[in-house]
Amino acid sequence: MAQDIKKLILDKLAKDGTVRVADISGATGLSRAYVHRFFQQLKEEGRIVLIGKANTARYVMPHTGGSIADIPVKIHRLLRNKGLRENVVLDSIKDEGSWFAKLAKNVGEIVEYSFTEMVNNAIEHSGTDTIDIFVRESKDHLQFEISDKGVGIFNNIMAKKGLNTTLDAIQDLLKGKQTTAPEAHSGEGIFFTSKVVDHFSIRSSGKWLVIDNERNDVYVKDSPLKTSGTKISYSIRFDSTRILSEVFRRYTDPDSVEFTKTAVSVRLYKNNVQYVSRSQARRIVVGLEQFKTIELDFQGIDTVGQAFADEIFRVWHARHPEIRIIPKNMNENVEFMIKRAGWVDNLSTTTDLSSSM
Repeated sequence: MAQDIKKLILDKLAKDGTVRVADISGATGLSRAYVHRFFQQLKEEGRIVLIGKANTARYVMPHTGGSIADIPVKIHRLLRNKGLRENVVLDSIKDEGSWFAKLAKNVGEIVEYSFTEMVNNAIEHSGTDTIDIFVRESKDHLQFEISDKGVGIFNNIMAKKGLNTTLDAIQDLLKGKQTTAPEAHSGEGIFFTSKVVDHFSIRSSGKWLVIDNERNDVYVKDSPLKTSGTKISYSIRFDSTRILSEVFRRYTDPDSVEFTKTAVSVRLYKNNVQYVSRSQARRIVVGLEQFKTIELDFQGIDTVGQAFADEIFRVWHARHPEIRIIPKNMNENVEFMIKRAGWVDNLSTTTDLSSSM
């Protein structure tokens, strides 16, 4: 009898991917308590894995072969933003089956860091009454969505920083070390999360900011998501080789352990706009005096104006000579204008801070 019930459990699991105690109890007419004994035996033998609790409890095949893609992770939480603590939220989600325990150590560290940082942002900055959280798996990625119905991250930055447009807010955000609550936060959470995961995006205020580290690309486009608030989505591969501490080290000063490097991409901030004026240049560099090294990415920029180049590479740099500005991806027109502004430091052989990301 015992072997027959175990075989029935495993056969149904092989056919459907999951099996519940109620499924076998209903099929055999045996009590749930009796059937549960055989589930426990199979679990102790390592042949099945429990996912969920109470009414959501079900069993799946154990993880094999360096991926957890055979474990159907699908977790949803709709939480009231009252007295929430991000570490408590994470612990409750980690308790939803054995999915977290089966992550590689480096991936688990990335998940813990990115999740707590993004949930903390929603708790403390959004002004929302509720926070909606999804954790899902695809074939080779673990995916996270954290949504709120608050003021919207780009609107919040515009209001707190006195900026005029959503694109100006995106520019400010991408610099890193920017925060609307400097007395409580360093502004590093979004910056480092966007660097350590494979794919990261923010939808808010009609714009969609996408940072794709697998393709080494960053872009902004109009968002079809018109709801209020903010939706942050990101994913990490189960077999990712990224190490959280190495990403921290890449952007921090080795002596002070302070966040001192950033990569700024000029091409992101305006669509079909020529970079010619001093006011445009000033918006690009505002707030960057906090860093020791800055990258300006001119990918896709045909040319820049003399006033624009002069403001950044002569005037601003003269005020902050201790800061290294590294221009990259310049065509000959851009390089010519920057040289005219007096810039001579590593124009042709720049160090790419993001090349190993």
